[in-house]
Amino acid sequence: MTDWPESTQRTAVVTGATGFLGLNLVRYLLVTGWRVRTVSRRPLLDTEGRTVDHSIVDVRRHEQLLPVFAGADVVFHLAAKITLATIDAEAWDVNVRGTASVARAAREAGVGRLVHCSSVNAFDLARARPLLNERSPRSTNADRPLYDRSKAAGEVEVRKMIDGGLDATIANPTGVIGPGDPGPSRINAIIEKAARGRLPIVVDGGFDWVDVRDVVRSLVALFERGRTGENYLLTGHRASALQLTRMAADVNGRRGPLVALPIGLARRVAPRVERIGNIFNSGLVTPASIGALVDDPLVDGSKAAAELDHHPRPLAESVRDTVMWFEDKARR
Repeated sequence: MTDWPESTQRTAVVTGATGFLGLNLVRYLLVTGWRVRTVSRRPLLDTEGRTVDHSIVDVRRHEQLLPVFAGADVVFHLAAKITLATIDAEAWDVNVRGTASVARAAREAGVGRLVHCSSVNAFDLARARPLLNERSPRSTNADRPLYDRSKAAGEVEVRKMIDGGLDATIANPTGVIGPGDPGPSRINAIIEKAARGRLPIVVDGGFDWVDVRDVVRSLVALFERGRTGENYLLTGHRASALQLTRMAADVNGRRGPLVALPIGLARRVAPRVERIGNIFNSGLVTPASIGALVDDPLVDGSKAAAELDHHPRPLAESVRDTVMWFEDKARR
């Protein structure tokens, strides 16, 4: 899992460094010889004994970012709040005002390039049929989930700074899975549960799933070869929730989910389940989470393949490595 090329030493700043994607990117950069500074609202743990310069900073505090960004070749902006809730003021604030703050600080600090990690959800998944690509409509309509609209609005803030002279490019990964997830993320938690034979049912529908390691490599490629102001969809492989979870169960020789809950029924129960879930701080079933599977977009990754050499590994390999990572973690 460390078949990463050598790199000349440059300085990178990673915001959101304590998250799933952030930790994987930090490890990649360290292994390939970068000087790394990290930004998060929490302490940075588990950098495998390697040294990073970590700052506990809220990305919405522009003035605190300036000294961290000074002299950096690149800022990888990963900090975001993922939410499936229909109301989440903090998520909007972090994803929009925080992104504006990072982009402004990067421009004022003279950073070589900003690589903004947005999401496929910044595009309107329901209106992008039959094929979603970088020219598809954005999630600006009020009927789109809050998270989707916040990611689209964050991109608008980056473009304002590009118009003001900032060199920036934008990544739009699909559903990120894979090993090395301290959270774990919602979908990795479902994969782990399925691998233990504890997931009898899933919601019908599917998504495009991409390995975190492939996203990390392409984020660095965006710094090296991405075009200023351009979006790049970082795709993986399309699979239904039932296919994905049965793959996970097969890794451990377990019995996977027997059935997929029909979308119509799932939609009817989602608002009620969301209200109950809010009491227990759980977002497992919400209108947004079900909507993502219903949209089930076919995503065009040809631009990233041609310009960034983004070629995702087989989905079965990603699922197997994810399950084995969780198994190894459980044994420690």
